[in-house]
Amino acid sequence: MTTQQLISQIFSKKSFLCIGLDVDIEKIPSHLRITEDPIFEFNKAIIEATHDVCVAYKPNTAFYEAYGIKGWQSLERTIAYINQNYPEIFTIADAKRGDIGNTSSMYAKAFFDDLAFDSVTVAPYMGKDSVEPFLAFENKHTILLALTSNEGAFDFQTLQVNGKEIYKTVLETSKTWKNSHNLMYVVGATKAEFFTEIRKIVPDSFLLVPGVGAQGGSLSEVCKYGMNENVGLLINSSRGIIYASADVDFAEKAREEAVKLQQEMASLIP
Repeated sequence: MTTQQLISQIFSKKSFLCIGLDVDIEKIPSHLRITEDPIFEFNKAIIEATHDVCVAYKPNTAFYEAYGIKGWQSLERTIAYINQNYPEIFTIADAKRGDIGNTSSMYAKAFFDDLAFDSVTVAPYMGKDSVEPFLAFENKHTILLALTSNEGAFDFQTLQVNGKEIYKTVLETSKTWKNSHNLMYVVGATKAEFFTEIRKIVPDSFLLVPGVGAQGGSLSEVCKYGMNENVGLLINSSRGIIYASADVDFAEKAREEAVKLQQEMASLIP
């Protein structure tokens, strides 16, 4: 998917909502646990209920890897279902990969070629040669961890080296890498006050923003400081949507929560 296709979808749906498909079998409705593939059945129902009010889905691969080969098969089925039925939806493999060049090439192949995701999250700590193999894929997007929403983000990301915070160095340096036009960035909603500085460095890039909802981030604050003329934001919500109910009405309740966010987003889109 090209960036322009994503932008078109955002303005068409009046939404920049990304739904995180982070499935914990212990939290899904009990009637699904007796099915052959409960994770996929849960995801399918959520997707059917919300695809018209969101623009992206983001499975965190840890929630699939934890169940071994069956979990990975559930991930394969989920992404294939989205691609076949809703090809306009932007898909994100939240895998946080990043390793030496030849290993990154294999990671990129796994997510871009084999699973056919549109994007993958990548950790920048090992530098250019660990990220450029992902950037080499045409019309695929690499979402670089820049300033995350967790408490430990302050351990390293905001430390100053030579008078500049590390997250700013990550942003500035990444712009020099080959095919950097394929970069997006993770910026946590709980760090809303940092968006102004981030937009000075990457004014046109898309930002994937976790932390709205369960983690306490404010959608209006993020938009105030982080939105650009193309919106330039993908706001992720996971638990607040997919676990809105643990009963047979789980998909209906998930849609209700997704619609609430979409309607708020519609009022904020320029």
